[in-house]
Amino acid sequence: MSRLSAFVFSCVDLPRRAGEMREYELSITDHEPVGIPLVAIPATGPIDIDLRLESVAQGVLATATVSGEAIGECTRCLEEVVFYVQEEFQELYHYELDHRLKRKNSEKKEIVVEDEDELLEMQGDSIDLEGPIRDALILNLPINPLCSDSCEGLCPDCGVKWELLPDDHDHPKQDIRWASLEGWKDPRT
Repeated sequence: MSRLSAFVFSCVDLPRRAGEMREYELSITDHEPVGIPLVAIPATGPIDIDLRLESVAQGVLATATVSGEAIGECTRCLEEVVFYVQEEFQELYHYELDHRLKRKNSEKKEIVVEDEDELLEMQGDSIDLEGPIRDALILNLPINPLCSDSCEGLCPDCGVKWELLPDDHDHPKQDIRWASLEGWKDPRT
Protein backbone atom coordinates (compact mmCIF):
# COMPACT_ATOMS: atom_id res chain seq x y z
CA MET A 1 0.00 0.00 0.00
CA SER A 2 1.48 3.36 -1.02
CA ARG A 3 1.79 6.16 1.49
CA LEU A 4 -0.36 9.22 0.92
CA SER A 5 1.69 12.36 0.23
CA ALA A 6 1.80 15.07 2.90
CA PHE A 7 0.97 17.56 0.13
CA VAL A 8 -2.45 16.04 -0.64
CA PHE A 9 -5.19 18.26 0.78
CA SER A 10 -8.86 17.33 1.15
CA CYS A 11 -11.40 19.83 -0.16
CA VAL A 12 -14.36 17.91 1.21
CA ASP A 13 -15.60 20.88 3.28
CA LEU A 14 -15.55 23.22 0.23
CA PRO A 15 -18.99 23.12 -1.47
CA ARG A 16 -18.89 22.67 -5.24
CA ARG A 17 -20.80 25.89 -5.85
CA ALA A 18 -19.03 28.70 -7.71
CA GLY A 19 -18.12 31.49 -5.32
CA GLU A 20 -17.60 29.36 -2.20
CA MET A 21 -14.27 29.97 -0.44
CA ARG A 22 -12.27 28.56 2.49
CA GLU A 23 -8.93 29.64 3.97
CA TYR A 24 -6.40 27.41 5.73
CA GLU A 25 -3.03 27.69 7.45
CA LEU A 26 -0.92 24.57 7.04
CA SER A 27 2.55 23.45 8.01
CA ILE A 28 4.05 20.42 6.27
CA THR A 29 6.93 18.80 8.14
CA ASP A 30 6.98 15.30 6.63
CA HIS A 31 8.42 15.73 3.13
CA GLU A 32 11.45 15.10 0.97
CA PRO A 33 14.01 17.94 0.69
CA VAL A 34 12.64 20.71 -1.54
CA GLY A 35 15.29 22.38 -3.66
CA ILE A 36 18.46 21.59 -5.52
CA PRO A 37 21.49 19.69 -4.16
CA LEU A 38 23.31 22.95 -3.36
CA VAL A 39 20.47 24.57 -1.38
CA ALA A 40 17.14 23.14 -0.21
CA ILE A 41 14.50 23.17 2.49
CA PRO A 42 15.56 20.06 4.43
CA ALA A 43 13.19 17.18 5.12
CA THR A 44 13.14 18.25 8.78
CA GLY A 45 12.25 21.87 7.97
CA PRO A 46 8.61 22.97 7.93
CA ILE A 47 6.94 24.39 4.83
CA ASP A 48 4.30 26.91 5.91
CA ILE A 49 1.31 27.45 3.64
CA ASP A 50 -1.42 30.08 3.71
CA LEU A 51 -3.99 28.51 1.41
CA ARG A 52 -7.21 29.91 -0.05
CA LEU A 53 -9.49 27.56 -1.99
CA GLU A 54 -12.32 28.86 -4.16
CA SER A 55 -14.96 26.87 -6.02
CA VAL A 56 -15.25 27.87 -9.65
CA ALA A 57 -17.23 26.31 -12.50
CA GLN A 58 -14.31 24.16 -13.74
CA GLY A 59 -12.95 23.05 -10.35
CA VAL A 60 -11.09 24.49 -7.38
CA LEU A 61 -8.83 27.54 -7.61
CA ALA A 62 -5.96 27.28 -5.11
CA THR A 63 -4.11 30.46 -4.18
CA ALA A 64 -1.27 30.10 -1.71
CA THR A 65 1.73 31.73 -0.10
CA VAL A 66 4.40 29.16 0.75
CA SER A 67 7.49 29.78 2.86
CA GLY A 68 10.34 28.00 4.57
CA GLU A 69 14.03 28.11 5.45
CA ALA A 70 16.43 26.70 2.89
CA ILE A 71 19.87 25.58 3.99
CA GLY A 72 22.86 25.26 1.70
CA GLU A 73 26.47 26.21 1.36
CA CYS A 74 28.18 29.27 -0.06
CA THR A 75 29.58 28.50 -3.51
CA ARG A 76 32.72 30.55 -2.75
CA CYS A 77 33.72 29.63 0.82
CA LEU A 78 31.57 26.53 1.53
CA GLU A 79 30.15 28.01 4.76
CA GLU A 80 26.57 27.10 5.65
CA VAL A 81 23.99 29.67 4.56
CA VAL A 82 20.32 29.96 5.45
CA PHE A 83 17.76 31.61 3.17
CA TYR A 84 14.16 32.47 4.02
CA VAL A 85 12.09 31.83 0.91
CA GLN A 86 8.52 32.95 0.36
CA GLU A 87 6.61 32.62 -2.87
CA GLU A 88 3.03 32.68 -4.11
CA PHE A 89 1.21 30.53 -6.64
CA GLN A 90 -2.27 30.19 -8.08
CA GLU A 91 -3.43 26.98 -9.76
CA LEU A 92 -6.74 25.68 -11.05
CA TYR A 93 -7.51 22.07 -10.17
CA HIS A 94 -10.11 20.75 -12.60
CA TYR A 95 -12.83 18.41 -11.47
CA GLU A 96 -12.08 14.89 -12.73
CA LEU A 97 -12.22 14.79 -16.54
CA ASP A 98 -13.12 11.78 -18.64
CA HIS A 99 -10.54 10.00 -20.81
CA ARG A 100 -11.43 12.00 -23.90
CA LEU A 101 -10.28 15.14 -22.01
CA LYS A 102 -13.63 16.82 -22.63
CA ARG A 103 -16.23 17.90 -20.12
CA LYS A 104 -19.52 19.76 -20.41
CA ASN A 105 -19.96 22.58 -17.93
CA SER A 106 -23.24 24.06 -16.70
CA GLU A 107 -23.50 26.40 -19.71
CA LYS A 108 -23.21 23.45 -22.14
CA LYS A 109 -19.92 24.75 -23.54
CA GLU A 110 -17.24 22.24 -24.30
CA ILE A 111 -13.89 22.44 -22.52
CA VAL A 112 -11.09 20.92 -24.58
CA VAL A 113 -7.73 20.30 -22.96
CA GLU A 114 -4.84 20.14 -25.44
CA ASP A 115 -1.96 19.23 -23.13
CA GLU A 116 -2.86 16.78 -20.37
CA ASP A 117 0.52 17.29 -18.66
CA GLU A 118 -0.25 20.95 -17.91
CA LEU A 119 -3.64 20.09 -16.42
CA LEU A 120 -3.99 19.75 -12.65
CA GLU A 121 -6.87 17.46 -11.82
CA MET A 122 -8.62 16.75 -8.54
CA GLN A 123 -8.61 13.17 -7.30
CA GLY A 124 -12.07 12.85 -5.83
CA ASP A 125 -12.29 15.65 -3.26
CA SER A 126 -8.50 16.02 -2.89
CA ILE A 127 -5.87 18.18 -4.55
CA ASP A 128 -2.13 17.51 -4.66
CA LEU A 129 -0.21 20.69 -3.83
CA GLU A 130 3.26 19.16 -4.20
CA GLY A 131 3.97 20.23 -7.82
CA PRO A 132 2.97 23.88 -7.43
CA ILE A 133 4.73 24.17 -4.04
CA ARG A 134 7.96 22.65 -5.37
CA ASP A 135 7.85 24.85 -8.47
CA ALA A 136 7.24 28.00 -6.45
CA LEU A 137 10.00 27.32 -3.92
CA ILE A 138 12.67 25.87 -6.21
CA LEU A 139 12.35 28.71 -8.73
CA ASN A 140 12.91 31.20 -5.88
CA LEU A 141 16.13 29.59 -4.58
CA PRO A 142 19.48 31.07 -5.63
CA ILE A 143 21.40 29.04 -8.19
CA ASN A 144 24.77 30.00 -6.68
CA PRO A 145 24.13 30.85 -3.01
CA LEU A 146 26.57 33.20 -1.28
CA CYS A 147 27.05 33.87 2.43
CA SER A 148 27.47 37.56 1.46
CA ASP A 149 27.96 39.51 -1.74
CA SER A 150 31.44 40.46 -0.56
CA CYS A 151 32.55 36.86 0.09
CA GLU A 152 36.05 36.44 -1.33
CA GLY A 153 36.06 32.65 -1.22
CA LEU A 154 38.97 30.38 -0.35
CA CYS A 155 42.67 30.52 -1.16
CA PRO A 156 43.10 27.92 -3.91
CA ASP A 157 46.44 26.76 -2.50
CA CYS A 158 45.80 26.38 1.25
CA GLY A 159 41.96 26.38 1.41
CA VAL A 160 41.68 29.09 4.08
CA LYS A 161 39.05 31.85 3.70
CA TRP A 162 40.60 34.94 2.12
CA GLU A 163 39.02 37.20 4.76
CA LEU A 164 40.97 35.37 7.50
CA LEU A 165 44.33 35.68 5.72
CA PRO A 166 46.67 38.69 5.85
CA ASP A 167 46.73 41.06 2.88
CA ASP A 168 50.23 39.90 1.88
CA HIS A 169 49.29 36.19 1.87
CA ASP A 170 51.01 34.39 -0.99
CA HIS A 171 52.27 30.96 -1.95
CA PRO A 172 55.48 30.64 -3.95
CA LYS A 173 54.70 29.40 -7.40
CA GLN A 174 56.66 26.42 -8.66
CA ASP A 175 56.85 25.09 -12.15
CA ILE A 176 56.06 21.39 -11.77
CA ARG A 177 58.01 20.59 -14.92
CA TRP A 178 61.22 21.31 -12.98
CA ALA A 179 60.11 19.73 -9.67
CA SER A 180 62.30 16.61 -10.03
CA LEU A 181 65.39 18.80 -10.40
CA GLU A 182 64.61 20.86 -7.31
CA GLY A 183 67.24 19.23 -5.07
CA TRP A 184 69.84 18.76 -7.78
CA LYS A 185 73.29 20.27 -7.28
CA ASP A 186 75.75 20.81 -10.04
CA PRO A 187 78.61 18.30 -9.49
CA ARG A 188 81.10 20.74 -11.03
CA THR A 189 80.81 23.15 -8.16
